[in-house]
Amino acid sequence: MATIIALTNQKGGVGKTTSSSALAAGLFSFYNKKVLAIDLDPQGSMGFSLGLDIENCSTIYDVLKGQVSIKDAIQDTDYCDIITSNILLSSAELEFTSSDRDILLKRALLPVIAEYDYIIIDTPPALNVLTVNAYAASDHLIIPMAPEILSLLGVSQLKDTIDSVRQSVNPNLNVLGILLTKYNPRTLLAREVKEMAENIASQIGACVFGAQIRTSVAVAEAPAHGLSIFDHAPHAKPSLDYQEFIREVVDMTSSDII
Repeated sequence: MATIIALTNQKGGVGKTTSSSALAAGLFSFYNKKVLAIDLDPQGSMGFSLGLDIENCSTIYDVLKGQVSIKDAIQDTDYCDIITSNILLSSAELEFTSSDRDILLKRALLPVIAEYDYIIIDTPPALNVLTVNAYAASDHLIIPMAPEILSLLGVSQLKDTIDSVRQSVNPNLNVLGILLTKYNPRTLLAREVKEMAENIASQIGACVFGAQIRTSVAVAEAPAHGLSIFDHAPHAKPSLDYQEFIREVVDMTSSDII
């Protein structure tokens, strides 16, 4: 039975897709886990980040609309299986109006959940029906956060949505932790944001991951080559940081794997 993890932050530009892609690729590369990645962001960047040509393929939008089965939408990459996204998904808030709209993804995953060790969901930078679907389907949330005050505000505003989902459709939803990205430990702001992140984490019953993802041009270069950060720049600081982060995730979720 798969452990389902969604990476989420309503603030864009915090390294959410990069972290989702690194987690999916690293679970396979370093731990030989079978992984399904799901892109719930209408920007559709996750497939590109994992080296996939996302044109002319079925997407998660088609699955949620009931137009194709989830198995028919799955594509393989060098690292994991993936269900991609595109701009059509941006209309979900208006199109998905049924009473069960918050559990469309949870229901869609049922035929494949036993086939994977992990399912990694990249969410949109918003608190909308897609985000709620990710929360409803997930066992755990990871919150990437850049060392910026606005990023911090985005994290604090997630709490109400998390509580609402727990009360309505997923009482066991767990926040695994806050992941600090684009991190420069030499700056005062980064250190201050880390302290504030620890305070927020304690309020939502989570932790701040010990690994902080340092900045490097290699993070931006890797998707252009269709490679994971680990294959593109294995000795770069963020590559080493993501390896430590993934080790923490595996340690924290090992009891989930049956």
